This record gives sequence, structure tokens and C-alpha cells, in this order.
Amino acid sequence: MHGRPRKSATPVDENASALKAAELRSLQSQFLLNHHNNIYTKEALELNAKLIEANPEFMTAWNYRKLAFEQSQSEADSDRIQAIIDEELRVVEIALRKNFKSYGAWHHRKWVISKGNSSTERELKLLNLFQKLDTRNFHAWNYRRFITGLKNISDEKELQYTTDMINDNFSNYSAWHNRSVLLSHLLEKKVEGYFPKEMFLKEEYEFVRNAVFTDPDDQSGWFYHLWLLDQTVKVDTPVLVSSWPTHGSEITKTTFPIILCFNEPVEGVSLHAVSLQIENDLFKNVTWSPLSTNKFNHGQTWLTHLTIPQAELNSSKIFQVKISSESRQGIISLSGVPCRPWSFTFTVLVSASHDLQNVEEHSLRRISVTDESFVKVDVNSNVADFLKSYLEVTSDYEQPAPSKWKSEMIASEIEQYRELLTWAECKIGKLTLARLLMAYDAMMSSDISIAPMTHVDEVLQLYSELMKLDPTHYRYYKDEYSLVFLKQVTSCKESLMKYCWQYKESNSSDITGSMCLRLNSLSLSQIGSFERLLWVQSLDLSHNQLHSIEGLEALQLLSCLNLSHNNLSSFTALDPLRFLKSLRVLDLSYNEIGAHTVDTRRYLCSSPLSHTLDYDKKFEEVANGDETVVNFWEAYSIFGGLNITQLDIMGNAAAVNERFMLFLVKLLPGLKWLDGEELH
Repeated sequence: MHGRPRKSATPVDENASALKAAELRSLQSQFLLNHHNNIYTKEALELNAKLIEANPEFMTAWNYRKLAFEQSQSEADSDRIQAIIDEELRVVEIALRKNFKSYGAWHHRKWVISKGNSSTERELKLLNLFQKLDTRNFHAWNYRRFITGLKNISDEKELQYTTDMINDNFSNYSAWHNRSVLLSHLLEKKVEGYFPKEMFLKEEYEFVRNAVFTDPDDQSGWFYHLWLLDQTVKVDTPVLVSSWPTHGSEITKTTFPIILCFNEPVEGVSLHAVSLQIENDLFKNVTWSPLSTNKFNHGQTWLTHLTIPQAELNSSKIFQVKISSESRQGIISLSGVPCRPWSFTFTVLVSASHDLQNVEEHSLRRISVTDESFVKVDVNSNVADFLKSYLEVTSDYEQPAPSKWKSEMIASEIEQYRELLTWAECKIGKLTLARLLMAYDAMMSSDISIAPMTHVDEVLQLYSELMKLDPTHYRYYKDEYSLVFLKQVTSCKESLMKYCWQYKESNSSDITGSMCLRLNSLSLSQIGSFERLLWVQSLDLSHNQLHSIEGLEALQLLSCLNLSHNNLSSFTALDPLRFLKSLRVLDLSYNEIGAHTVDTRRYLCSSPLSHTLDYDKKFEEVANGDETVVNFWEAYSIFGGLNITQLDIMGNAAAVNERFMLFLVKLLPGLKWLDGEELH
């Protein structure tokens, strides 16, 4: 563990281990008998103490002591209670000497101390002892925060303690972490000398620089530097960064989605927090929902659908729609900070001649997404004008130009770490420089006098070098490279136009409906910058290296999506497709779907039952008792709510299963084309 080589056990070691295991089983059997019979005698507690000393991680044994404590406390006087507490602390101390990283022991000690009648001064002395044995023991640091809270020790005093510990050992991860916790508290309470935050950030940058320049290969200081960078660039309040429709745009449909993208996850987007007015009349038939949420039920992208009332469809008319949060403060961030007020206005053109004939005729034909189906968009076309207006309007939502101190501080850090890399071949130094450069570009993007993404080429070069220098983390660097590349692509009209193609045959009068954004064959492993792509209706991501399409659910206008020839390995990797209700054409051919029996990445959460795909009881009706079909419930969760008319899934392991293909045809009643063949 932690890089230490494992030694093969000798016969003597194996014999000793067998004897210890037999003794432990005997103690455990006697203890469980006492526990089940609610026996809390002195002898029973002594036996429990022996068991805990042998195995401090036996949580049931600690819980037994809590039950015994509660029973004794109800029958004893104050002196007896103090004696019981002292005994509990003694047992914990013995266990910690055996294993001072025992979760059970630290939790039990915290529980006992919370009962009162104990010396917190003694606890600090014990902590000092354990922190000398292991300065990075995060259990001890967590317990220290608990004790200092009980003693009302100031954050400033504890901050000095972390300074002393770091000066003694730069590699103290836990001390750096505790420092970030303490400074967060001081910022939150706006303590003099720590607020505004620029008052202490410069000194902190200098402090951590001493550590990383002393030993560039030690990661502890670098992690703290990343926290400082976040504190520097973080916007103080949530802001709306983009929407669909955009401000000043014209919509020609009577039913359409309204999308709000914020710079961070928020909650409270509702009828009470967001007003929607049609021709100055408040529209109340609105329900907002997040497209995806974090574990705190905060979402970064929110959606509703607007339908112009049918009573107004008797004649051609232009409706003005205004959406705003100016008069309410119901939208808040995870930290409870209210969102900055925002508003945007667009028009809806309703024509009595609107009909669906062209759409219906179009849906009967097979849509081809080969190179021969497209022509390059003319740089002087309406598409260019649309992209220019869209990207300019999107930037209007963003934060104003950053504070001067922020840009100067980041620029100074960039200079320092460029110097470091002249004499140290340091992979985490390269990573930090890449992050600094991206942070600087992001802060300065609202300044029209500065070219967008000024440092992008240097950042991409840094990630390319890191992929070669540190192959163990190749995939992380590749993902970051992909995200930076997409930021560059979507940064301005000129770069985005390179990837916009026009369908040769299109009956759509909608500019974006006749256009396909082709991001194919770019070696992308991850996708992002969705807030700049809300207008996209046709997207080609084929021939990349995608293993996830997380975030794609924001593109609510998508009707045609090509994901062929990627590395998508399961149906759970396609989860965002569930939200794309406008999707009609989908190409998943030549991925790895069905090749892996178990998608282990789905279980990277607190419980294998807590993944995002919900089991739908209607699936039982579809399965109709067929045990083989029951294995397709994940596919049902993805495709069950969609109205796909054209699907390509050949080249996947799942497509070999004839039962599965029949299941798809049954699941998608509107399907007209499957793997290039017309269905009858």
C-alpha cells in the first residue's frame, strides 16, 4: 500500500497469524453473545476492550460500548459517570496506540467528549502526541478541529499552528488542507485582515511558492496552490452565462425549449424566482427543472418549455417574450449566495401558414451524415451573421471585467511558474501553469481589446507534453486537452465557422436547422463548452475517442447526433440522451456498447443502487416476462422516452443480439430506419 512492497509471509508468520485469528474469533463469539443478550457487566466490558485492542476497526464493538455507557449513565451519580468517561477514553487511547488511523476509535472518542465532563486541554496534549507520530494523520486533524471548536480557539491562532507545522514539513497535506478550511472560515466571517480576500492571497501565494520551489516534485503545496487559484478567480455570485433563445433573437416555432446556463450549480429556479412575460402579461404556466444535478440537487443548466397559447394562432403575429430574475432573489448557489439579476428578451413570430408538412416529409427520408452530404458554409452567409450575433450576445451575460488585482496576481503567478519550468522538469508545474493560463484567459475574455484565448496554443502544448511525460495520467490530460480545444473552437465566429457545414439538401428555413456542427476526427476524449452551443440542431462527433457524453443534455435543440466510431462502452454512458426529446436521428455505430458485462464506472458512488438510471415499472410490461429482455432495462431507460426515427447501432457487441434488436424496434414505434435498412 502507498508504494510499499509486500513481503511474502514466512511459515512462522503464517502460524502466528493463524493463532491470532483463532483468538480473535473466540473473543468475537463471546462478545456477540453478550451483545445479543444485552449483558453490560464489568467482565463483559473488559472482554470487549480486549477485542477492540485486537481489532480497533470492529464498529459493532464500539457501538456496544455506547449502549453500555448510556445504560450506566442513567443509573450512576456524577462521580461514577466521570469514572465511566475516563475508562472510555482510556480504551480509545489504547486502540489508537494500536492503530492511530482507526475510524471507529476516533469517532467513539468524539462521541464520548461530546457528553461533557472531560478536559479538552488533555485532548490537545494527546493530539500533539499523535501529530508528532504522524503529522499528516487526517483523523487527528479532523479531531483537532472538533476540539478547537469546543475550546473556542480562534481561527487565527490555529492558522499560526498550521504555519508552524508546514514550516516543519512542507509535505504535510493535512496541514495545507486545514489552512484552506481556516481561511475559508475567516473569509466567510469577514474577519479584519482577511477580507476582502486580496489582503491575504498575495502572502499565501508567496508562502506556498516557498514550498513548491523547495521541492517541486512534492504535491502537497501544489494542491493548496490550486485552492488559492480557485479563490482568486471565483466569481463572488452566480451569474447567467448563456440562454436559449438568446437576447434579441427571433423564434418561428410556437412550442420551444427555454434553457438557462449558469456559471455554477444553483437551486431555486422556479416560477417564483423567474418571471416570464408575453406581451407584458405574466405567464404562470411554467415549470423549471434542472437537466442534471449534483448530490445537493443543484443544477447548472435549467429547462422549461413554452407554448404560445393556441387562442393566438388565428393570424400572423409577433409576440415579445421577456424572461428575468431582476425582481427576485430566489436563485442561490450551493454556498447560499444569491444570483446576480439578469433578463433577456426575444420575439416569437407566429404565422397562420405554419404547418408540419415539410417536417413530416423530411422525417420519411434517411438522413445521410457522410462527407458527401455537406458543403462548407460561406463565410459571408447568414450563418456567419448568426454566429457572430449569438456569440456576442452570449458574452453579454458574463461577469464584467475582472478586478485589476486578480489579473495582476494571476499574471505574476504565470511569470513565476514559467521561471520554475526553466530549471525543473516538473509535471505538476506544467499542469499548474496550464491552469493559470486558462484562468487568465477566462478572466480577460470580457475585454474586447484582448484576443480571445490568447494562451490556448501554449496550454495545448503543455497538455501534449504532460501526456508523454506522465502516461499514468494520460486520460486526464487528454480530457483536459479536449476541453481546452473546444473552448478555442467556440471562442469566436472565425474559429467556429471552420466546423460549420451546410446540408446539400435541406428544406429548413431555420438557419441552424440546415447546418451541422462537425467536430469529427479531432481525437476528442471529452466534450464541453455547451453554453456556447445551445443553438446546435445537428452535431457530428464521430471518429473521436469519447468515453462519455456528460453535459450533452444541455443541447435541447438536437435532432441529429452522430456518435459513431468512439469509445462509448455502455448504455449508462449514454445517459444524457434521455433528456434530448427532439432527437430523431442517432448514430451509435462502432462503439463498445455491450462489450463489457458490467459497467463498473456506474458504481463509483455511495451505493450501487444510487446511479442515475431509474427503474421504470413500465419496463415489466415491455419485457412481458421474457428473462432475456430483462437484461435490456438500461437501454429502455435511455431510449424509452425518445421518438427516434433513424438509428444506427451496428458494430457494437449489443447489436449482435437478435433479441435486443427486436426489443429496440418494439421500444421505438416511430423508428423508420435501423442500421441503414428501412423498416416496414
